[in-house]
Amino acid sequence: MNSELHSKLTLSPIDMEARRKLGFSSGDTVRVWVRVLEDAAKQKYRLQAFEGLVLARKHGSEPGASFTVRKVASGVGVERIFPLYSPMIGKIELVKRSTVRRSKLYYVREKAVRDVRRKMKQTRMGGGSTADFENTAAPEAPVEATPENA
Repeated sequence: MNSELHSKLTLSPIDMEARRKLGFSSGDTVRVWVRVLEDAAKQKYRLQAFEGLVLARKHGSEPGASFTVRKVASGVGVERIFPLYSPMIGKIELVKRSTVRRSKLYYVREKAVRDVRRKMKQTRMGGGSTADFENTAAPEAPVEATPENA
């Protein structure tokens, strides 16, 4: 009787313990694989990657935990809020670690990506070496030819 009740209560299709132990925080670059419904009649899903900068993590590791990821696609900033324990997330990969001094990076919305990346302290995933990019100059943006400039 007790084992029958236990089997009915385990409904989660995800490994909550593994998601709880993910060590990413604000400033890190992550790749989130999201399950997207392709054919509603056949219930076919495919995985689609969304890679970007983590702006915020909210509510720690409790059941309602979420995180916000921002990327720039075709010159337009795109933000998505993902529930940490959502079954629609296939997996979460940590691409790059960065050390920042804020827990919420909402100021990034108004700044250029180049300026933000310069301020972050970058850490490579493989070697574990740390490089400080504060003093390096970023390349200049190309100037478009307009009738006034030509």
